[in-house]
This record gives sequence, structure tokens and C-alpha cells, in this order.
Amino acid sequence: MRANHHQFVAFAYVVREGSFSAAAKRMGVTQSAVTQHVSKLEKQVGSQLLLRSRDGISLTRTGQEFYDVADRLAALDSEISERLKGFEAMARGHIKIIANAPLPALRAISQFRKSFPDVEIEFGLHSWSTATRLLLERRADVGLITDPPKTDDWERVTVQRARYVAYVPPSSPLADRSMLCLKDLERETVILPESGSLTERVVREAQLKHGVSFQRIIKMTTFPLMCEAVLQGAGIAVFLGNSGIISRGLVEVPVSELAKVHEIAVVAPKDRARLRLVKAFIGISASSDFH
Repeated sequence: MRANHHQFVAFAYVVREGSFSAAAKRMGVTQSAVTQHVSKLEKQVGSQLLLRSRDGISLTRTGQEFYDVADRLAALDSEISERLKGFEAMARGHIKIIANAPLPALRAISQFRKSFPDVEIEFGLHSWSTATRLLLERRADVGLITDPPKTDDWERVTVQRARYVAYVPPSSPLADRSMLCLKDLERETVILPESGSLTERVVREAQLKHGVSFQRIIKMTTFPLMCEAVLQGAGIAVFLGNSGIISRGLVEVPVSELAKVHEIAVVAPKDRARLRLVKAFIGISASSDFH
């Protein structure tokens, strides 16, 4: 007996959602039905597709090969369902959004919520490398990413441009400067995002190019935490300018060696970008209010 599209769709949703129970909820079926679909697909393929552990599920090498095709089929299945259901498919639904840039993402989500109050929104803030990987692996519907890689498989719309700045407490002598250079930060405690972030990579490359070495570096997981650390006197943070209202009370000072303007874009796999909710989110993100 051949594998059917229900089995592929169930497999795709298990990978997307990270568990059989979450996949069943998203599909509106029982967990046992999802388990049976995936089990039958594995028998047809003749190889295990998923590894189950206490930490959740992960793909085998064969599973990774099948997931891309299965997820494209799931996107097509959703598009067909939307066309059959019409407006109802937009009035209620689910969208998974990820970002490495907090402010444009949260602004877009706020506006999206006003238009679609009953849609379930799942949002994750990640480092640049993690957010990019999740989108490349089709683990999210749409993302707001700084300098996203160019790929023919993605729909891509620029929503904002920004450069890196130093976030300085008002009490610091550096707060009165119109421009800083990296050497000004050598004796300071510099606060950067976690490893894998675009900020860390950009700053490291600038340090190597200009022969600057920071004496003390603290790495933190999120921009709000970085801002709180600056407010508490822990150091000076480097991040994209105008990144969040949490930075109010801090002074943004440009850094001469970090003058490049970076693009923040809303991106989605092209087949998912045709889905009505994803298309609506892209449109809201790209509206003039966010430039």
C-alpha cells in the first residue's frame, strides 16, 4: 500500500510542532491518528524518520530528506483548505512567527492581532543563526530577520534598515558623544547577544579588522536583558539601533566602525507565503508604519 498525503502531512506537523500531541491539536485530530499516520509512513519508507526522546523529537537523516517534501505538501494542503473554507480560514487559524529583531516583529504582531484577534500566534525570539536555520528548515511560517540569506525559495520584503549602535547609560561620559569608535569601548564592559547572533559576528569582524580587543565581554540571551543590564550599570551594550522601547532611558550612540546599514526583512518560504494568514502578516509587516 502506498503512503498517502495524510501520512506526509501528519509527519510534517509533528516536526513543525515538536511533538505528536501538538501536531494532533494543530490538525484537529487525535494523537493516536497522528501516531498511526507517521508509523505507516515509516513502514512504507522502510526506515525510521523520527527519533523520540525525553527532550522531544528529532529527524533522522532519512527523515530530514523526507521532511522538505512533506512540509511542501502540508503547505499545499493548507492552501487548498483555505480556498475551500474562504474567510473562515483567516478568521481562525494559527501562525508561527520567529525573529531575531524584537521591535519590528512585536509591532507587526500587535497590528496583526488587531485584524485577526482569534488567530493563535506562536512567537519565538532567537539568535540570528537559529532563526535563519529554523526558516531554512521550514520550522516556522514567517520570520523577521536581519540581513537574511538570499535564497530563491523565500519570499522577502524589506521592512526596516538600521545600523549598530552602543546603548549607553545617561550617566556615562560617553553618552554626550556624537560618535564612538571601538577603541572607546576597550576599557568598558561590552554587552553582546549570545553566540550565534549576527551582532556578535559583525562586532568580532570589526574588532579583527581594526585591531581592537575588548577587555571584558558579557553575553546575554535577549535584547531586553541587555538593556536591563546597561540600566543596572553592568556595561555598554552593542545592538541594532531603534530595537525596542525597553531601551528608553538609554542613549544610542553610533559607532564609527559599525557604519554599515543592515536590512531587516520579513521572509517566508514561497509556498507558505501564499497562505492567507502568512500573506496578511507579510503585508502588515511591510506597511509604511514599520519603516
